[in-house]
Amino acid sequence: MSPLPPQPVSPLDGRYRAAVGVLGEHLSEAGLNRARVQVEVEWLLYLTDHELFGSQHLTAEQAHALRALVADFGQPEIDRLAELEATTRHDVKAVEYLVREKLAALGLTDVAELTHFACTSEDINNLSYAITIGAAVRETWLPAARGIVARLTELAREHAATPLLAHTHGQPATPTTVGKEFAVFAHRLERVLAQVEATEYLGKFSGATGTFGAHVVADPSLDWPAISREFVTSLGLDWNPLTTQIESHDWQAELYARISHAGRILHNLCTDIWTYISMGYFTQIPQAGATGSSTMPHKINPIRFENAEANLELASALLDSLAATLVTSRLQRDLTDSTTQRNVGVALGHSLLALDNIARGLGEFSVATDVLAADLDRNWEVLGEAIQTVIRAEVTAGRSSIADPYAMLKELTRGKGVTRADLVAFVDGLDIGADAKARLTALTPAGYTGVAARLVDYLEG
Repeated sequence: MSPLPPQPVSPLDGRYRAAVGVLGEHLSEAGLNRARVQVEVEWLLYLTDHELFGSQHLTAEQAHALRALVADFGQPEIDRLAELEATTRHDVKAVEYLVREKLAALGLTDVAELTHFACTSEDINNLSYAITIGAAVRETWLPAARGIVARLTELAREHAATPLLAHTHGQPATPTTVGKEFAVFAHRLERVLAQVEATEYLGKFSGATGTFGAHVVADPSLDWPAISREFVTSLGLDWNPLTTQIESHDWQAELYARISHAGRILHNLCTDIWTYISMGYFTQIPQAGATGSSTMPHKINPIRFENAEANLELASALLDSLAATLVTSRLQRDLTDSTTQRNVGVALGHSLLALDNIARGLGEFSVATDVLAADLDRNWEVLGEAIQTVIRAEVTAGRSSIADPYAMLKELTRGKGVTRADLVAFVDGLDIGADAKARLTALTPAGYTGVAARLVDYLEG
């Protein structure tokens, strides 16, 4: 058997590339290297803009040409970095040399020594990761997640008043509405997405052990912490003044925990929709050309939600592992975070793939209102709660002397099938006021939804 040509090991880079490949713009090795080049270039320009160490302010044309190394970063730069790293055996050093080559090509060798000035590799890396992860979350993951919330909100409003028999503990329970149940998920997700949006993307820029030691020796007269703050915030990041050699990654742990939390809410959504489909409450819409089963032609399997469940589980496992690993670094630095952070794209990739499947799935089913109505009509016993509650109110108001109404309704309904006629006869025989009696005899399971339809209005947007 001849060997296969080179193939991707991860399905994210193979089967599912179309759904998640956009993350490669930021969370690939190339995306990280482009951000590293950006940080190196911007730091050099900061130093020359302030004419530190006798450097001259670069012209607008020179600055533009230098920034073009970032703007035009592509395959030639990717290939050159691979060549440089083959010699340096150090990824950040290869980036430094690439920038130096650009300076030489522009005739700017007089400022070459300001490249990577007073930096440890982690000064470049932590800012680069904050830039790339922030961009991936804001530009790709959050819009996809918000698309799910928007669709859930649409479904909530469309079906705000569509009655649905609830199933607490898997048993028939007080009815709700389809719309209110979708609104619950939209509301839960909205809270967590707001927390994701509020993430602080922290950055440090303080040298080998976070002390500005080399900086102060180079020029004791400068306020290096102030310079660091100004530079870090100029990149759109939040400054972290107290670190070791590494930025402590607490913000990453917080972010991954929130994304994982959102994923678990979505997992709950998937299992509920899957269950409603299995009960016949939701009907899947056939997709042209699709095969549900290789042997049973009639089947339409809820694969979108099953696929999403599995990918959400993978994402949470990876995100939880990232968060747990990244917050610990031995003494002032160890290298456990290096490999770990390279898998951020894998974790977010599985999460994004799940979002893609959920978005597709939410557009491929309809609510079977006839099935919902029939099931409600088979379960009149759920009105037992309403009847015993009304009796309690009547007793308190002095319009009834019935003792232990809960026990009465338990005896009437528990484990039994009760018809409308049974309940009407029971209510007619109660010692309660005429108004209460009229409300109860007019009540139906489909009408016993409280203010569920109005609760949908609490959704934002």
